[in-house]
Amino acid sequence: MASASIPVYNRSNNPLENSSSQNASRESLKMEPLAVTLLPGEERVIDKDIMYICPFSGPVKGKVFITNYRLYFKSADADPSVTLNVPLGAIGRVEKMGGASSRGENSYGLDITCKDMRNLRFALKQEGHSRRDIFDILFRYAFPLSHGLLLFAYLSQEKYEENGWSVYKPMEEFRRQGLPTDKWRITFINDSYELCDTYPTILVVPFKATEEDLRKVSTFRSRGRIPVLSWIHRENQAVICRCSQPLVGMSGKRNKDDERYLDVIREANGTAKLTIYDARPSVNAVANKATGGGYEGDDTYQNAELVFLDIHNIHVMRESLKKLKDIVYPNVEESHWLSSLESTHWLEHIKLVLSGAIQVADKISGGNSVVVHCSDGWDRTAQLTSLAMLMLDSHYRTLRGFQVLLEKEWISFGHKFASRIGHGDKNHADQDRSPIFVQFIDCVWQMTKQFPTAFEFNERLLMTILDHLFSCRFGTFLYNCESARDTNEVRSKTVSLWSLVNSDSTSYLNPFYTPESSRVLYPVASMRHLELWVTYYIRWNPRIRQQQSPVEQRYMELLALRDEYLKKLEELQLTDSSPNSSHLSNSSAPNTASPTQHITHLHTPF
Repeated sequence: MASASIPVYNRSNNPLENSSSQNASRESLKMEPLAVTLLPGEERVIDKDIMYICPFSGPVKGKVFITNYRLYFKSADADPSVTLNVPLGAIGRVEKMGGASSRGENSYGLDITCKDMRNLRFALKQEGHSRRDIFDILFRYAFPLSHGLLLFAYLSQEKYEENGWSVYKPMEEFRRQGLPTDKWRITFINDSYELCDTYPTILVVPFKATEEDLRKVSTFRSRGRIPVLSWIHRENQAVICRCSQPLVGMSGKRNKDDERYLDVIREANGTAKLTIYDARPSVNAVANKATGGGYEGDDTYQNAELVFLDIHNIHVMRESLKKLKDIVYPNVEESHWLSSLESTHWLEHIKLVLSGAIQVADKISGGNSVVVHCSDGWDRTAQLTSLAMLMLDSHYRTLRGFQVLLEKEWISFGHKFASRIGHGDKNHADQDRSPIFVQFIDCVWQMTKQFPTAFEFNERLLMTILDHLFSCRFGTFLYNCESARDTNEVRSKTVSLWSLVNSDSTSYLNPFYTPESSRVLYPVASMRHLELWVTYYIRWNPRIRQQQSPVEQRYMELLALRDEYLKKLEELQLTDSSPNSSHLSNSSAPNTASPTQHITHLHTPF
């Protein structure tokens, strides 16, 4: 069983201090007595006296404010004060609770299910249909696309010093990797999204493959997602290629162009076998034949080795996270904590994803090229390629490099963010919803725990990314693919999340970071070494707080002490260089040391 972090109870006198302060810092808001400072472009829609049924401290009277961006609640007379600050994009479902004839106190109101691991319940007076207006407004603004309205990202008027849309430039990233080479070329065949409407416009393909070859291969790959290069090893020239499943079908169809194309990929770095990692369990891959899909058989792809990684599909992951939410919100049952966590299988899925990425990274380090795919190549494939690249390439472990990795492997290569998250869509039961990207960020967090000095960014960055995955405040994660973003003018009409992050980059830096350019990270993907990310999944419970590492706490104290000493040193140097101090030093004894000579320099050893 995993060494899951056992929740620690916070015995603070202020039970909501932790969650409310996190909310405030995350949105950088200055709270007012009964209101909140609005973002540029944010407009208040309705205020209403209401009862919040707090799962931790019971019913709380207060006022709820709904804007075109958020739901904000502030208690009227509770001590300590209770506040809620929920972006409407994080709301997945709004339901009416009780009816006109309901009996019992606080039995009439609204039930709100959120996408960020919490639920909210509000009670209103039964007379006069008092919930009708707030229900209609909340339903309308939480699901704008279902009501012909714009997502808030298109209404926001925020301005930042940094332009986050300039973070990722495909040609610059390929040049950084050392591309093109004599074996790999850059093609613009998809410039108008004609080859594949879910791929980016700029692709890297084998030098020997002609444009006509690419068109022929696209007819035999699901959604036209042909094998293309994601990353190349500078020394041994082994590559990670990504694609979708071949369209083999029940009749076992073959495509000579596809077979030859994979052989050209193998020849590019001169290995005897090309390893194909199929993310699916083998039984699922076989079942996909019934719907026209399939996998690369040994008889037809003779110079390839096929490995199944046993990672389950989007439906299994959705149910797993749902089970996890059930055991962490609102209450954590400590007496059965480990068995309850095990029953969700969440960490087991994390283990399988990490284990698959380790196999990919290890094969590349050994000089062998790989092709990675699942069914359509936009869920498990993105998890595996991006995690393997994070292990292999230290650039992606920097603050800006990680942004490039997400822009490249997830956003430009068509992970279906709109379908998986359901931005602005009221259809909460949509079977396309799945926490694939949340699971990936969890895997990254697991790596940062195992290698605390290897990443330039900190946990706050990962949590900010997940918060704005749902919020619809930025355009970064909107829509399913690059072509849809172009059609909806995301870059010109919305702000990038990286504008926020890079305008305040020091807040997202890891103080322990030590650059090591050639180091390959191999995390331990065993259940004994994986932990539940308590800081994210259980952050809404005010009684539970992750204890800060004593080492980190001491390090921060030393940094503060160093800054204090440097400030004193600067003051003394200024005093020493002033005319008065010059006069004093001339009149003093010749052997008297200057003030700066008495300063003890503080070194912070690791």
